[in-house]
Amino acid sequence: MKLEAGWVPVALSTSIEPGTSAGAVVEGSEIVVWRDNSGDAHVWEDRCPHRGMRMSFGFVRGDHIACLYHGWQYDTAGQCRYIPAHPTLEVPQTIKVPTYSTTEKYGVIWATSVSDASLPKIDAATGVTAVRSLYIERGAEEVRTSFEKMGMSGFVGNVGILEAGDDRLLLAVQVISPQKTAVHIVILGSPAINEGAKQKHYAKWAEGLRFDLEQTTEVA
Repeated sequence: MKLEAGWVPVALSTSIEPGTSAGAVVEGSEIVVWRDNSGDAHVWEDRCPHRGMRMSFGFVRGDHIACLYHGWQYDTAGQCRYIPAHPTLEVPQTIKVPTYSTTEKYGVIWATSVSDASLPKIDAATGVTAVRSLYIERGAEEVRTSFEKMGMSGFVGNVGILEAGDDRLLLAVQVISPQKTAVHIVILGSPAINEGAKQKHYAKWAEGLRFDLEQTTEVA
């Protein structure tokens, strides 16, 4: 799913700590996922308007993120607020990084450019426990088909639920390119019960799944 079509999972919440940023790709579009020091997550296009440097290479200072190249600083709305080479300049309002609507739910950071998009309703009342983000050198349809063969309930948008014994895994699929897919994996259950051994178990399971998919030329 594209950012123009609805909510897209772009990272696990636990993978982006306050004051940090990371680059990601959705259907070929480069984005930066960053968290300000107050803990709020933001998703933007990964380009500084000045010279096109990736904002994900920059650094976060409070509620601003600065480009690595010339230090131009942008607020949480994407507006440039400070240019070090011209410290007294009132920065024109036209200097702005395109931003996406961002939310966090089910232990995942989501982004979209659609104003009225809605997320699937999933029972996560007892909490969520992050497992890992899995990057697979296979197309999204192959990945979905593989999960469905394991008995997973059908996808709603780009989200599916896999029953594994008494456990329920949320699988949030991010299309990176026609031949590369990310799957953000979360246990739907309390961290007090699932952190530790179960996290490691499902992380190892996911790595085995990735290996099997990448070694198979075609999903039967």
